[in-house]
Amino acid sequence: MSSLAKKIVVALSVLVIAYVTTGYVLGRSSDDKAYRALTVYSEVLDKIQTQYVDDPNMRQVTSGALHGLLDSLDPQSAYMSPLEYKDFKEKSASSAKGEAGLALTKRFGYVAVIGVLPDSPAQKIGLHLGDVLEKIAGFTTSQMAIDQAHLLLSGEPDSVVKLSVIRRGKAEPQDMELRLAKLAPPKLVEDRLEGDIAYLRVRSFSPGTAKQIHDKLAQFEQKGAHKLILDERDCATGDIQEGISTAQLFLSSGTIATLKGQTVTPVVYSADAAKVEWTQPMTVLIGNGTAGPAEIVAAAVADNKRGATVGERTYGTASMQKLVQLDDGSALILTVANYYTPNGKEIPADGVVPTAEARPSADDIAALNDQSAPSGQVVSPDDPVIKKAVDILQGVAPAAARKAA
Repeated sequence: MSSLAKKIVVALSVLVIAYVTTGYVLGRSSDDKAYRALTVYSEVLDKIQTQYVDDPNMRQVTSGALHGLLDSLDPQSAYMSPLEYKDFKEKSASSAKGEAGLALTKRFGYVAVIGVLPDSPAQKIGLHLGDVLEKIAGFTTSQMAIDQAHLLLSGEPDSVVKLSVIRRGKAEPQDMELRLAKLAPPKLVEDRLEGDIAYLRVRSFSPGTAKQIHDKLAQFEQKGAHKLILDERDCATGDIQEGISTAQLFLSSGTIATLKGQTVTPVVYSADAAKVEWTQPMTVLIGNGTAGPAEIVAAAVADNKRGATVGERTYGTASMQKLVQLDDGSALILTVANYYTPNGKEIPADGVVPTAEARPSADDIAALNDQSAPSGQVVSPDDPVIKKAVDILQGVAPAAARKAA
């Protein structure tokens, strides 16, 4: 069968399975409707096998259709064939410590970048939010699970992974080489802005981050800071629980987030007055590269009227996945629950919308990510998002903010 023919059969199979799934969902209260949908599916497969121009490889067709079906659900869900899952398990068992320092998603069917850790191999070769990794280690990322991509981007420190990258605004992929390294958890970045405004930047909610933030907040108060800018731009990795624990440092009452799914018992995460560390006015900076636990913090602060969120809409990835092994040796990575904001918005669907919109320029973003800047110049004085946050804080009375807390 020609390459084009195979693609046509795979595409048709995706449509057929999508049709059957839709028919089943719409008609699951009626056995007759479900039966009719399955009858159509069976008839279409029969026509493909008996009348298609070539004898189709139905195993390949089915695998391609299942990949497409899971890809159509959300960026985190994926199908792995028996061979892919076997390779996935073998690579998962490796104790290699080298990493790339990337947060990933899916765009246009391929693996793409939503976050880059500071001082990481990915940052050193210039990868940015929005870059599409067309190939990793020679393998196309079309139909590749995000977890599979992470495994290909890990290995022995100092080993090299070859990438084919499509940059924003470019049509042709660019070949790049990424040298893996053992990464330390990103450090918090602190600064002092105008008057009594403290600045704290979080790049990842890795284990222990909430405790570090707690200690920094105590230090800020000791040094006379009475207002806070919490910068979560380009923070797309970490543990959801760290985000929840961080939100509890600012909220004495109210809901932080709710986890809900069709087969998952709802879990409501609430504020705890005993854990509050900061009662002064605050703002949270967010952007397109804000995802996961950082979204939990931002939504909790905004929806509980604890402070403003400034910047751009977040990416939307706060969810829970489950690995489901199938009888034939294949597996599904399936999103089984999503996190919701206190106001009931589904974070993966809607992201977190800023209460005050502000867009940085390309130069501002470059300055924000410049790790060579002197320690006294952590914050760009011309950053419009910072300026907006400062204006908001200078117009908020501390007593009013404490009442809102």
